[in-house]
Amino acid sequence: MRLHANARTCPKSRQLLVDRVEAGWSVMEAAEAAGIADRTARRWLKRWREEGPAGLLDRSSAPRRIPHKTPPERVREIVRLRRLRMTAAQIAVAMQMALSTVSAVLKRVGLGKRSRLEPPEPPNRYERRRPGELIHVDVKKLGRILRPGHRVTGKRSQTKNTYTPDGRRIGDAGWEFVHVAIDDHSRLAFAEVLGDEKATTATGFLQRAVEFFAGYGITVERVMTDNGSPYRSHLHAHICRQLGLRHLRTQPYRPRTNGKAERFIQTLLREWAYGQLFQTSRHRTSALEPWLLHYNFTRTHGALSHKPPGSRLTNQPRNYS
Repeated sequence: MRLHANARTCPKSRQLLVDRVEAGWSVMEAAEAAGIADRTARRWLKRWREEGPAGLLDRSSAPRRIPHKTPPERVREIVRLRRLRMTAAQIAVAMQMALSTVSAVLKRVGLGKRSRLEPPEPPNRYERRRPGELIHVDVKKLGRILRPGHRVTGKRSQTKNTYTPDGRRIGDAGWEFVHVAIDDHSRLAFAEVLGDEKATTATGFLQRAVEFFAGYGITVERVMTDNGSPYRSHLHAHICRQLGLRHLRTQPYRPRTNGKAERFIQTLLREWAYGQLFQTSRHRTSALEPWLLHYNFTRTHGALSHKPPGSRLTNQPRNYS
């Protein structure tokens, strides 16, 4: 059993206390040497004389019986209803029980979160055989930077009644959208910071992404996106037909289907967007292209035997250091 964080004694120090008393020390002297009260020392001595060495071990502080504990048959019924995907509030109404009791039972049996109702799925790792066979496309929203925030200045109170030179109040800065495209086989990535995520913007980015990959000798055959409105538009379908691309969509509510783009976005945010402190959004955007060059041709990738994505290309730039 784990010791209490503030415990003054442990089984060995308690045995030392008993040995000292048996050797002729007074209980008060042994208690003072152990740093505990005389009353506590006498309690350990009593337990040792009645139970032997087992009496010096810690015991659980949980009560031996709980008269008002939820009966096992009601717990089983709560679990059964929970596996029917009922919420705690619905179960409480159906069984005429307090919501707090139902929630405590679900938490105790490990079914408090809906994600626990289904067993975790094993990772479905795959990789296309050649570059361009499939690219993953996604978009991430970032807050626009109008002036250095509290991450730079360390002052949170300065945003109150603060305005930009063009008269906009701080807090009304709006958003920027980072559109990303990553090749499934090589992990070669392309990204742009754009003003929105509308269909015209998304299709324009897709066209430039195809041109970017073509510059490295990669012919894009398929593109995978989520089910967002820009990718369900007629314009996007028309551009895909024009470029000769087969459009694949992720399963609904299954972002892991587009996992390579999701993982790249995490790296993008950690190492570029939040990797350093930027004065304005313009400074952050200007740092994107150098970071992409580093990601594609210098930064090692764990899934590529710790080599950069550019190592899987036949057409590489001569100088990218």
